[in-house]
Amino acid sequence: MKITDKLYIPVAFLALGFSILSMSLQQQAKPKPWNVPDEFRDMMNPVPATPMSINSGSALYKKHCISCHGKTGLGDGVKAPVLSTFPGDFSGPAYHTQTDGEHFYKTKYGRGEMPSHEGKFSDEEIWHLVNYMHTFKK
Repeated sequence: MKITDKLYIPVAFLALGFSILSMSLQQQAKPKPWNVPDEFRDMMNPVPATPMSINSGSALYKKHCISCHGKTGLGDGVKAPVLSTFPGDFSGPAYHTQTDGEHFYKTKYGRGEMPSHEGKFSDEEIWHLVNYMHTFKK
């Protein structure tokens, strides 16, 4: 058996896997706009984006968020393909033009497949997450 014949099967399986993943991501609904109350939209982050805050946010993200949102916030976590709604891309302008208060609200209260973290995280922990998620900016 030639070396090219031996490589054909693994390459074919990889191509099939990428095709299935691509189709599942294309079938996800685009998230509907969030209605964030004005009092949250206008909130200022009281936690400075210090290395300690970003490290705290990173630890929380890796434990609770990475499975859906992915390592770099692209919405490509291991659970993302089974969600009916795309979990969002935290790296682009659609995310970074929102206020910290909007990010806080969405993280705290969630909706649909995005779980509420009210009572699970303190407000300070959510602010640490917000600071960390800013690091995904392209």
